[in-house]
Amino acid sequence: MTEFTQSPLFGIVLSIFAYEFGVQLNRKLRTPVANPLLIAITLIILVLNIFHIPVESYQQGGNIISLFLGPATAVLAVSVYSQLETLKKNLLPIIAGCLAGAIASMGSALLLCKAFGLDDKLVVSMIPKSVTTPIAMEVSKNLGGIVPVTIAAVILTGIMGAVLAPILIRLFRIDNSVAAGVAIGASSHAVGTSKAIEIGETEGAMSGIAIGISGIITVLLSMFL
Repeated sequence: MTEFTQSPLFGIVLSIFAYEFGVQLNRKLRTPVANPLLIAITLIILVLNIFHIPVESYQQGGNIISLFLGPATAVLAVSVYSQLETLKKNLLPIIAGCLAGAIASMGSALLLCKAFGLDDKLVVSMIPKSVTTPIAMEVSKNLGGIVPVTIAAVILTGIMGAVLAPILIRLFRIDNSVAAGVAIGASSHAVGTSKAIEIGETEGAMSGIAIGISGIITVLLSMFL
């Protein structure tokens, strides 16, 4: 058992089974609250704590899975290409929406951190919370932030977006697919986009576009901090 937990295969197998369990539970319960990623994270933490397995052992395989994060984000280009005409017709509103989303995300993080008296390192770690992980990590590094804190904030933001997006769309009666997709992508990156794809093809494509545009805007705005 000890030899297996120290192998990269352990982290890979545990991650796959935990996420698959989350997917099946989500299908059974049919509620946004039962987010597969949130369930997987909770289950992995429980396994590591119950069996007293060092997180370093898990990360040997977890880091391998992380290598696929960039390519998985790039695959969103397929849905974007399928909605190319919609993008051309709504280019300016999409850019404006992403700009507003980036400013709101970074501004709210900055103000809340300052309000709670957090130190500067934590503040800059939280600022890129709404963009996809690879971009958020680089922004955090350049600003002198704590990268693990940034990753945790990005994951939490994404999960909250995936859970709350369907509820907020119904609550505020948003019937414009482009607006819904841009809002999800600009606020909750790839994790939210996975939910946007479930909502509709247009929502998924626009959310994928918003990830890239919001990431670029966030990088540019971070240069002025």
